[in-house]
Amino acid sequence: MKNNLLIASALMTAAMVATGTTESAAQSRRTDFIPYSEVGIGVGTSSYYGELSGYRKPIRSTFQLIRWNAGLMYTRHFTPHFAARAGFTYARIVGDDYTYNRKNAAEDIALYVRNLHFRNDLKEFALTGIYKFVGDGRNTNYRAKFTPYIFAGIALAAHSPEAKTPVNFEPDQEQRWVKLQPLGTEGQGQPGYAKPYSLVAVAIPVGFGFRYMLNERFNVAAEISYRFTGTDYLDDVGAPGPADPSVLKDDLARAMSNRSLEPTAARKGGDREQQLRDFLTGQDPFANNGALLPGVPERTRGAKGVLNDGYMTTSIQLHYVLLPKIKCPPVK
Repeated sequence: MKNNLLIASALMTAAMVATGTTESAAQSRRTDFIPYSEVGIGVGTSSYYGELSGYRKPIRSTFQLIRWNAGLMYTRHFTPHFAARAGFTYARIVGDDYTYNRKNAAEDIALYVRNLHFRNDLKEFALTGIYKFVGDGRNTNYRAKFTPYIFAGIALAAHSPEAKTPVNFEPDQEQRWVKLQPLGTEGQGQPGYAKPYSLVAVAIPVGFGFRYMLNERFNVAAEISYRFTGTDYLDDVGAPGPADPSVLKDDLARAMSNRSLEPTAARKGGDREQQLRDFLTGQDPFANNGALLPGVPERTRGAKGVLNDGYMTTSIQLHYVLLPKIKCPPVK
């Protein structure tokens, strides 16, 4: 009996020591974490959602006119689970009624007839907070081997939508890309119309990713992020066109405002006239001195009250860990 008590006592003591050691290690892990930083580069894809690439058809909108992005970032890891990042992203987004609707023109003939398009190069600076589901160890050598994470923040995106001039608009020149905001394609800046829209948009990036530790100095990561924006004019389309096109500032503004009567898709050079003729069972789509035939809905621009434009990016990243300086205790 005495031996059994001694054994039980020894086991309890060992368990208490082990528990204390584990708790001490966990406490040490929490309190002795050494913050560190990393810098990184990334490349990936970008997709636009708005009047020319609808939210209601997310798969088509995501993949049909997918473009690219590249980014630089600096991340500071403050605790095992929390970090903050400052990043710059350069992304191109594109929209095109002809490309988006030509295989499904009957679904919404008004959008195919509208024939608008744009491209926009976004220069985005973002500050985001990051939560890592698997925490890092006390120093960079003990970073989590693999951790998923989520992030959210705020961003400013400088932008300027452009579109190609109509075919043969300038007989002596080839088609060219022109900036749309200065033209006021919906009457912006003219008496009785809204002010020109801002070329700086506020955005809220949210997303998730996965990070993998390659070695002491390098991580790789993959992430996907969506931006909610405060503008409906990444595509230059946010309201109906002016009832009287003569209010627009010049011939170029009028030509870029209403593309519905062009027989050719400006961005891709596709023949729209034949497809419209097929849809109308052989009737001339531009009869009556250029007016669309009765029964064909006309939507020359956008509609008020719809969701703001947004964009999504994916990114594959390489991070370089900046090893923190470890202070040695003074020699006595």
